[in-house]
Amino acid sequence: VAFDHEEVGSVSAQGAGSPVMNEAIQRIASALNVGTTLSPDLYNACIRNSFILSIDQAHAIHPNYASKHEAMHSPQLNAGVVIKTNSNQRYATSGMTGFVVRELGRLAGIPIQEFVVRNDCPCGSTIGPTVSALTGIRTVDAGMPQLSMHSCREVMGIMDLYHGVELFKTFYARFRELDSKISKEIESY
Repeated sequence: VAFDHEEVGSVSAQGAGSPVMNEAIQRIASALNVGTTLSPDLYNACIRNSFILSIDQAHAIHPNYASKHEAMHSPQLNAGVVIKTNSNQRYATSGMTGFVVRELGRLAGIPIQEFVVRNDCPCGSTIGPTVSALTGIRTVDAGMPQLSMHSCREVMGIMDLYHGVELFKTFYARFRELDSKISKEIESY
């Protein structure tokens, strides 16, 4: 699903804060349950089995502003997809959803980087927390690193585009298998 108005808060008829996502899930669940009334159990199963890749760009470490990054969480250009985490919930990544992306990266043979916002630096947000809160679907915020976000000269590494495509292909090919293994591990405890 693609949304509009992310840069101005997502509160619009077609933004992430709209009913679009829940309505789409209800329609999918109804289509899977043709000829009968939509069962709340089927709808809840759709939610429980879903996973959102909230993909936006990520701030790569800028040589002139390196002090704005945590030393161990400074994304580099051409060094892999970035998982974004924020203790103030400006990103939707949790321990489990971050693990899923790291594992998908391992399966795809691509590098994964981590970005954690410094506590003394404000940051923007993505649609991830909004959509996750409205739907209850597990969500990870990730993206490809770039310099000069929102400027007229944004710069991104070509290898990061490749890494992103490989992550997406692996997600569609292997997510269900990976999620099933995780669920079995959790149930065994």
